[in-house]
Amino acid sequence: MIRAFAHDRFTYPLPADHRFPLGRYRMLREVIEQRGIADVQEAPGATDDDLLLAHDPVYLDRVVHGRLTDREQKAVGLPWSPELVERGRRSVGATLAAAAMALDAGTGINLGGGTHHAFADAGKGFCTFNDVAVAVRRLRADEAIGRALVVDLDVHQGDGTNAILGPDPLTTCAGINGGANYPFRRVPGDIEEDLPDGTADDAYLLALERLLPEALDRGRPDICFFLAGADPYEDDRLGRLALTMDGLEARDVMVRDCMRLQGVPVVVLLAGGYGRRVEDTVAINLATVRAFAA
Repeated sequence: MIRAFAHDRFTYPLPADHRFPLGRYRMLREVIEQRGIADVQEAPGATDDDLLLAHDPVYLDRVVHGRLTDREQKAVGLPWSPELVERGRRSVGATLAAAAMALDAGTGINLGGGTHHAFADAGKGFCTFNDVAVAVRRLRADEAIGRALVVDLDVHQGDGTNAILGPDPLTTCAGINGGANYPFRRVPGDIEEDLPDGTADDAYLLALERLLPEALDRGRPDICFFLAGADPYEDDRLGRLALTMDGLEARDVMVRDCMRLQGVPVVVLLAGGYGRRVEDTVAINLATVRAFAA
């Protein structure tokens, strides 16, 4: 049985009307465990040494000790608390554990993660620490990998990941994003396609068919980090694209089959999802887990 790592039990208080849907993680874990789809384990927490591989020491110290300004907290979109720091550590730790599992068994899943708006010295867009950047740096420091590929299919561009890993010649950052969506100041990736509002299944999947071979042509990666955002969904509050659930499932299968054909281990990260019905986001995430558990 495939193994997944969760951090939904390390929560923090938010206002009742906050747009960040924390409940989706707990709901997803429960249905996965009830149906026996994956072996779900508690995520370990990333250490300071791990986080310092991708983050500025002054920034890390200020996050850990609650010294972020009101403006910085507003940029993150989440109020500071000790629980926020612990959850951030567990989110990164889940990606580290999933990466180790992927190298051992071909696939590892973080039932969360994909915190791609976190920069080396700043948090943004619900992201405090950048889990993929930390994981790439940790695996390389441990001499576990050479080349890495990031396939970011969250609807929002992974500006923080591009900023941290962009200068790295051994890492390719590829993504398909909503062109008119957040972030409004982009950090260019290696291979990107921005899609107009309202893009539906067929056009999206054609773009993905172009992107994946081009990304792999840069050199066979030793690992792929796949950000399987649920937010390209047609009824996502923050998405602005128009993919159906069937289209999103076809996207996941396309990534899975492409990487398996090339023998590339995959770390699956669920990234964003803000459906008007949280049940829809959970259903999309569940289909992703099922696709890679198959």
